[in-house]
Amino acid sequence: MAESTYIPPKVWRWGKENGGAFANINRPIAGATHEKELPMGEHPLQLYSLATPNGVKVTIMLEELLEKGFKEAEYDAHLIRITEGEQFSSGFVSVNPNSKIPALLDRSVDPAIRIFESGSILLYLAEKFSAFLPQDIAKRTECLSWLFWQMGSAPLLGGGFGHFFAYAPEKYEYPINRYTMEVKRQLDVLDRQLAEQQFICGQEYTIADMAIWPWYGALVKNTVYEAAEFIGAQIYTNVLRWADEIGERSAVKRGRMVNRTWGEFNEQLHERHNASDFETKTQDKLEAGK
Repeated sequence: MAESTYIPPKVWRWGKENGGAFANINRPIAGATHEKELPMGEHPLQLYSLATPNGVKVTIMLEELLEKGFKEAEYDAHLIRITEGEQFSSGFVSVNPNSKIPALLDRSVDPAIRIFESGSILLYLAEKFSAFLPQDIAKRTECLSWLFWQMGSAPLLGGGFGHFFAYAPEKYEYPINRYTMEVKRQLDVLDRQLAEQQFICGQEYTIADMAIWPWYGALVKNTVYEAAEFIGAQIYTNVLRWADEIGERSAVKRGRMVNRTWGEFNEQLHERHNASDFETKTQDKLEAGK
């Protein structure tokens, strides 16, 4: 350990790529790298995203709203290939100056409203349509507490545990142990919360569930980082029960397909512009199986 100990310089300077997955798009400055306008569809809501856990939160919300009968929630979902740096286009930066997916543009109002950060998008849509967010002040506050819990906790899961366990160019014991301990603590928090209630905030399905499921549900079901065995996911029985229940919702099944470019053929829908896109995808699958 002593031989590989890193001694930081007095002033850090950006030099070589730091290695690991996504090194080609990491940089210490913001702003656009190239000029390119964003595509625009016909619907009021324009989503620019990729089916990462943060992206899936929003497409689940939109599909849930549509299933609930809110026709005004129709949306176009445009694919942003983050490994190719499309989030650094001038058009995308104009919608999200932080150059992270997802980003939403609401053109149902004039001037159009930009919304970035997945938690902010969920809250915006919940308030816009008065759905999936309790109206009672105590229940609403509880829901928002869990929403912000997820926003504050997931970077330790993704940027911490996920990076060092799955993406770093070399495996190091200290950071993996450090972040594994924190992730298991977070799962224990959720497991205790779900021990005596159906959903995160009680018996009502809310944006808190939509925010937490793509990260922690995917983790215990082994669909991110392939780490379920490593973290002992089988002991979090309440989280597993909840993850399975959420995963069976038809809107969730559709939402996790949108802007997905990996996995099984029938799990991918690179772009979504109408509800019929899912039917076309099903037909393509049937024809491919002939």
